[in-house]
Amino acid sequence: MNTNPSKAQKAVVLLSGGLDSATAAAIVKSESYEIYAVSFAYGQRHSKELDCARQVGEAIGAVDHITVEFDLRKWGGSALTSNIDVPLDRDANLMSSDIPVTYVPARNTIFLSFALSYAEVVGADTIVIGANQLDYSGYPDCREEFLRAFEAMANLATKATAVDGRHTRIYAPLLHLSKAEIIKRGTELGVDYSLTWSCYFGLDEPCGRCDSCTLRAEGFRQAGLRDPRQARSE
Repeated sequence: MNTNPSKAQKAVVLLSGGLDSATAAAIVKSESYEIYAVSFAYGQRHSKELDCARQVGEAIGAVDHITVEFDLRKWGGSALTSNIDVPLDRDANLMSSDIPVTYVPARNTIFLSFALSYAEVVGADTIVIGANQLDYSGYPDCREEFLRAFEAMANLATKATAVDGRHTRIYAPLLHLSKAEIIKRGTELGVDYSLTWSCYFGLDEPCGRCDSCTLRAEGFRQAGLRDPRQARSE
């Protein structure tokens, strides 16, 4: 996996509406890629993140933005796709001790597979994911080993590679950054974090207690910045 790819005309960006994917999209935009955004309505707890993804896509100037719909609630297995309680008020040690119930089985494998198909059609040789293996809540599909393996598979799987000789890159520009470093980088690039949503709940305001809210709050604290999403709600 190449974490510093050469410039390409087009990139498919996985856009969740969260802080990380918005920052990854801004980095790719700054590197002169045309952005083809793809989001997923997969049966998650709420659609608020998809509304935010749409706003982020518009702000970043995506050439196209597709939302793919499928239902992982058919088999569940996650607090995000079934009636399992979302953990609250966990500290960093607890968050890093195991794979949490908010892990959605093989989610990034599914997302990247859709993105690979989309990239082949639009002629993009780069697929961008906001994966981060430092502040990643223990998710195994955010690790560099996984992304390298998927990239290897991708370059065996399509006509674009087998016939046209096109190499597909899985680009994870945030992979080795802390949450604070991600926020600082995004702020430098003008990311409007008030458009993003990190909470596992789709309430009027973030809960401030789930793992995702906790990681976000700590990231802004370490960056020495105020979360504009929080400021907007006050």
